[in-house]
Formats: sequence, structure tokens, C-alpha cells
Amino acid sequence: MARRQAPPGQSEVDVGEVSAADIEEIAARLVEFARPYQALMQLESQGEHLGTFLSGLVSGIERKSVEPIALANGQARGPLQHFVGASTWSESPILGLLRTEVAAELGEADGVLVIDGSGVPKKGRASVGTVRQWCGRLGKVENCQVGIYIAYAGKGSGVLVDRRLYLPREWAKDRARRKKTHVPKEVRFKKAWELGDELLLANAGHLPHSWIVADDEYGRCSAFRDLLASRGERYLMEVPSSTNVRRLRAEVGRPPGWHAVKVVAKRTPVAEWSRHRVRDGEKGPIEVRAMRVPVETKRRRGGPVRETLLMMETLDGTERWNFLTNAKDDVPLQDLVRAASRRHLIEEAFELGKGEVGLDHYEVRNWQGWHHHTACALLGGWFLVRESRMLGKKSAGDDCEPGPVSVE
Repeated sequence: MARRQAPPGQSEVDVGEVSAADIEEIAARLVEFARPYQALMQLESQGEHLGTFLSGLVSGIERKSVEPIALANGQARGPLQHFVGASTWSESPILGLLRTEVAAELGEADGVLVIDGSGVPKKGRASVGTVRQWCGRLGKVENCQVGIYIAYAGKGSGVLVDRRLYLPREWAKDRARRKKTHVPKEVRFKKAWELGDELLLANAGHLPHSWIVADDEYGRCSAFRDLLASRGERYLMEVPSSTNVRRLRAEVGRPPGWHAVKVVAKRTPVAEWSRHRVRDGEKGPIEVRAMRVPVETKRRRGGPVRETLLMMETLDGTERWNFLTNAKDDVPLQDLVRAASRRHLIEEAFELGKGEVGLDHYEVRNWQGWHHHTACALLGGWFLVRESRMLGKKSAGDDCEPGPVSVE
């Protein structure tokens, strides 16, 4: 019997016998999957290289960079290396087709868009965008590159659909390093939340959704939340426990004061918390406690803004997550809990990308190489999600872990 290792906190899924015929069928489906993407390439040779590289990314080879993939396919390294690292083809058309396919297969009105960053440790400072910065994988400040990603969750599955490379300020203003790594002239320094918004502008209109969810790297920025609200987007953003909020004023009595979210949680009576099931586990339902509080939040300019504070914690109280949302008061608390819990989807997508399709196995230093490699890895991830759905498995969605997990 064949088993696939499950993500942390989830049970392994028995997928039955995998025969030689099954493997042949998967290979055939990969050829069919790749064909429309290959047709989008400018040159026939580029289409052939895309097929070769994609097959290597979803294969079982350990290191999924150019040289091992070329070797596994009996090819010289040079042409494939040029295709990934130096060729001028645009990845935008193939990511557009990826998005179209995801919308067709996974799209639902209650879909969720998730934004998050992922750091890849790097030696030296020659690779584009590499500086000492926070690397979630290592849990500390380290020499690394950071990509900002957007994932889509719908119909019980989730997949990464787009990304942007974070270019630190010191890189953005360094003409010599920009020229050496072929950073386009129009690229300027943008904060992580600005890149996240850029991803939303490019993808949100094509993927049906009810929620935009992100961790506190994005949620702590009130300007980002206000921008989403101005566009009619419904957000649910994690915020630090030190975030100051003020309960809505009562009609009579003294006006409430400003307090950190962690203080609000401590002062909230137990009776105001309710239990919610987020999924069924092997030993029974997995539940969390949650509560919502109408609050006002501060702005640097202008008066306070009305939002809702959602607090969630494990039943034993060892972990707690805090979110701000612009959802209306008539949205059931259970819906807020469910949407917040689905933020961990992008963590699973990163695990799939890095563990199965070599999302972080690139050995290129320039701008186009990073974008070419990651675009192909996103295609590989989507192919594997489709295969998983054919086997009756779900990568993430309705059956979620209780709340978000740490940032990659």
C-alpha cells in the first residue's frame, strides 16, 4: 500500500496500490498538462525546455535545479540553464493560464486568498535581493532572499498562484548590483504589504473569493487594511497582541480606554467565549475558543476606524491568535473562525512547493532566473494538487488546523 507523508497535524492518507500503469498514466497526464503552457512560449525550443524542466520538478530526483534535471533527462546542462536563467521569455502568460485553470477547478464564491512571505537562506550577497533580513524558515534574521506569495483556497484544496521577489531598499538603490542581476529599470522598492497588494490587484479579479487573509506582517499595516476596505474586499488579518484597540463606546457612561489586544483578552469574561469545531481529528473534533469584539483602531491621520477584533485560542489556552476584520456584524462567528483557520493553507502550499517541486532549489542569481524557476515550480505544484484531487485527497480547506501557523 502507498502512503504519502502528511503535513504536520494531519493524518497520512492511504492512496492504495500504485502500479507501473499508474505511473505511466501520471506521466501521460503531465504531458497533457504541460501542452497548453508550452504553446504559450515564443519558441518551440522554449516549449521543449519547459516540458523538460517541469517533468524534472515533479519527479523524484532529490535536487531539482537545472543540472540534476538535465542529467536525469540525458541532456546537456547549457541549453536548459540558459532557458531558466538567461532567456527573455515572460512567465506572465503561463501564470495567467495557471490562474484560469485554478479558477475553473477550485473556484467558489467562498474562496480565500492568502498572502504570505517565504525566505530562502543564501550564502553571500550576490543573488538578487539577498540581505540580512528576517527568515521565517530559520526563525531569525539571516542572509536570505524573500518572496511574497499568494495562494488560493477553494473546494477543499489550495495552491500557490503567483509571487513577487522582495527587493530590499539597499538593493533597489544600488545601480551596480541591479545591472549585474538584470533587475528591470521600472522595479522600485516596495514594502511587503505593497507587493501583497500588487499580487491581489493582479489575481483577485480572476479568482472568486469572499476573504483575504494574511499574517501580522500585513495585518499590522492599517493603510493596507483601509485600502482593501476601500475596494470592497473583506479581510481577516492577523495582528500582534500589542495592537491597541478600543471597545465601541456605549450610549451612556465613561468612554472606554485604549488597550492592547492581550489586555482585552484577559479582561473578557469566560462566558463571552464560545467553542467552535474547525475539523474532525482521529480522536474526535478539534475545537478552539473564539470571541469577537466590535472595536475602534487608531490611525496616524484622521479619527479611529471601526473594525471587529476576532480572538481565537486553543482549548488549553496555550496558543492564541488575534485578527482584525471589516466583516459586518451579521457574519456568523463560525464563518470568521473558519476563514481564519484556513490561513495555514499557504504553509502547506510552501511545504508542497519546497518538498515536492523544488520551489527553493534554484541556483540562479539574477532577476529573470528567480522568476522563471518559481513560475515553473508553481506549475508543478498545481499539477500535483490536481493529481491529489484525482486520488481523493485535499491539501487544505474545510478541514483545517485550529488557526494559523508560523510564517515561512
